[in-house]
Formats: sequence, C-alpha cells, structure tokens
Amino acid sequence: MLIRRRLPWQFIAVIGEIAAMLVFLPACIAFLSPNREVYKEIGSNTLSYSNNKIILHNRAFFGMKTPDLKNIKASTLATESIKVSQSSDKLEEYVRSRGGSRVIRKVLIANNGMAATKAIISMRQWAYMELGDEKAIEFIVMATPEDLNANAEFIRLADRFVEVPGGVNRNNYANVNLIIELAKSQGVDAVWPGWGHASENPKLPNGLKQEGIKFIGPTASVMSVLGDKIAANILAQTAKVASIPWSGDGLEAVLNEQGTIPDEIFNKATVTSVESAVSTAKRVGYPIMIKASEGGGGKGIRMVQDEKDIESSYLQVVAEVPGSPVFMMQLCTNARHIEVQIVGDEHGNAIALSGRDCSTQRRFQKIFEEGPPTIVPKATFKEMERAAQRLTQSIGYIGAGTVEYLYNAAEDKYFFFGIESTSSG
Repeated sequence: MLIRRRLPWQFIAVIGEIAAMLVFLPACIAFLSPNREVYKEIGSNTLSYSNNKIILHNRAFFGMKTPDLKNIKASTLATESIKVSQSSDKLEEYVRSRGGSRVIRKVLIANNGMAATKAIISMRQWAYMELGDEKAIEFIVMATPEDLNANAEFIRLADRFVEVPGGVNRNNYANVNLIIELAKSQGVDAVWPGWGHASENPKLPNGLKQEGIKFIGPTASVMSVLGDKIAANILAQTAKVASIPWSGDGLEAVLNEQGTIPDEIFNKATVTSVESAVSTAKRVGYPIMIKASEGGGGKGIRMVQDEKDIESSYLQVVAEVPGSPVFMMQLCTNARHIEVQIVGDEHGNAIALSGRDCSTQRRFQKIFEEGPPTIVPKATFKEMERAAQRLTQSIGYIGAGTVEYLYNAAEDKYFFFGIESTSSG
C-alpha cells in the first residue's frame, strides 16, 4: 500500500482550516438561527421581535461576554422611532393629498404561509414605489410554534411576530377573539385576514369595528350574504349578470336593513325535499347539479344525469352539510372556470384587475391558475369585467374579491358562478 507523506506546510494548512471553522461557527449559528433567550429579554415588554432583528442582535453580541440588553434595546428602539416618524409623515401626506381620511401605519396579518408572505411583499413593494420607503407600513404577524420551527418566510419578512397557540386553526388563525385581542394589544390600525381561516367570518369585521380597528375587507353584512351561494346568485341577477338556469331563475332583490336577502325571496330559490328536487330538475333540465349553499371544497355537491339518481344525491348533499339550504343548477358542460379580480372602496367605486383561468382542478379544487385567461376573447372578457364591476358596486363591496364565471368557449357565453370575499391568491 502506498502511503503519501504529508509535508509540514500541509499540516499547518489543515490546522488553519480547523481553527477557522471553530472561530466562525458561532457566528454562522448566530446568523442563521434566532436566539430564543435574547428574544425573551428584548421582547419582555413588546411580546416579540421578528427573526431578522434577533439575528441582528446575535451578530452584534458575538464575542461579547455580557451584553447590556437594556441599552441595546433602547438604542434600537430610538433608531426605529426616527425611521417610523419619517415614514409616517410621508404616508400621512400621501393619504391626505388623495382625499383619504384614515392613515394605516401598522397592520396585523391574521394569516400565515403564502397568504401572509404575498401580502407583506406586495404592500412593501407598493410602499417603495409610491413613497420610496418599503418600511412605511409596519407588519405584525401571528406565528404558531409550528411556523417558528419551520422558519417560515412570512415571519422573517415581518417587523414583529407574536407567538400564538399551535394546533388546528381554531386555536390561532381562525380564532376571532384571539385576533381581536392581539390587534388591540399591538395597537394596530388595521387587520388583513388573507383567505381561508377567519377571512370570511362576519364576527371578525364586527368585532374590530367595535374596537375602532379597520378590517381590510368587506363589511360583515356583505360578507354574510356573499358567503351564501343562493343569495349571491340572486344579487348577481339583480345586477343583470348572466346566470346559469337554476332553481332561483328570475329572482331579484336588494339587501334589507339587516344586510340580507328578504326571506320570502330567498326561500323561493331553495329546494327543500326530494319532490321539489325532482320538479326543479324537470324545469331546469339535465344534467343538473345539487348543491348546498354553505358547502365548499367538494362537500355538498352532486351531479345528476337523470331522475333515478335525484333522491340519493339530494339526501347525500343534505347529510354532508347539515342545516344548509340546498339549491339546484344546470350543469354547464365543457366549461372553463374563469375568475375576475375586483377591488371596491367605501365610496362606491370598483375596478376590475384582469383575471385568470382556474379550470385545471381535481376533486373541485384548483391545482393551478393561468393568467390572463387567453381562452376568452378580449371583447367577451371586457364584458365579464364590467359585469363584475356592476355586481361589486350594487352590493357596496369593499376590498379585494373574486367574481367567478363558467365560460362556454364553443358558444362564447359566460355565466355567474360565485363571488369570493377575498382575493383567491
């Protein structure tokens, strides 16, 4: 066996490499991972600081035997207060110059994952483009132990985070009372709910309104009515948006003082028994869909080809979403699922921000989205955008939302399918 002898200078090089690793390893650890002990010291009065600030402190502490945390905290906060003051002046000037009445400087993101990440990046980009300062708005996020252990991107992007209980979303991101308490304790000006979780729970905007905190989204009454597919279709017909033949054909209504569809009109669109399901199917025509108004995600929906399957399908829908009103709608064959993004303000204005094709689905769940929707001719899509604007304005919608259509490319016809009270992401 041939054994190569190492020269003295080679031993010196190896020793030097090992020494360098030992010297820089603590710095690398401090840079890459948050120090929970530092977090506890610095965050005692403010609940918490975001990972990037903790990392910054770690890098400053490297090589210090006994860091003076109180002085460093005071210095950090003083520097930040100067920056916030300058940003606030720009933000307030921007709002006032455009006739606005409320300045939003601090936002609680009541969501996680992709929703929170996209929200922070988008709003920071807007702040940089409009104000020249991406830090003009401060973002506070909720973070579960699972999010923290995963080193979630949205936590790194935020200015601060508040640790919340882990587990199912009713413990955290869907917990309305928790969100409201955090919004109060953190002194935020507004809450952005994202999509899913508590974003479509009317109790959230109502509770925040009582605390004088802005909910970035529609009002509770509009949210309630749009969360009901029957009411949404009636409102679409009222706004002269084309609808597919269904159990509520021709019904129109305006919201009453309680922000709901009058019961006598709403009930006319529902199917309450197997017998009424059979008669409705004969009038609307096969194939037909039986749907629970409060269903979603593939639950409470059945397709029926002929009368012999009506009874079993109807009973299955009722069982999957107990207590939900049921309606029926003609199946639109060979249809594309097209969505139009809309934004409405509290002054009754609405705009459409292009759209997307969401037809690639599995088990009624979108897999990916294509934008813009090239399958729809430009003239037809312009009509779809205008119809979405009419609907948005007619109900006094505030915030970002999505109007959904079924589009038949062979006949170049579109039909209202639903409206989501948040952007679909």
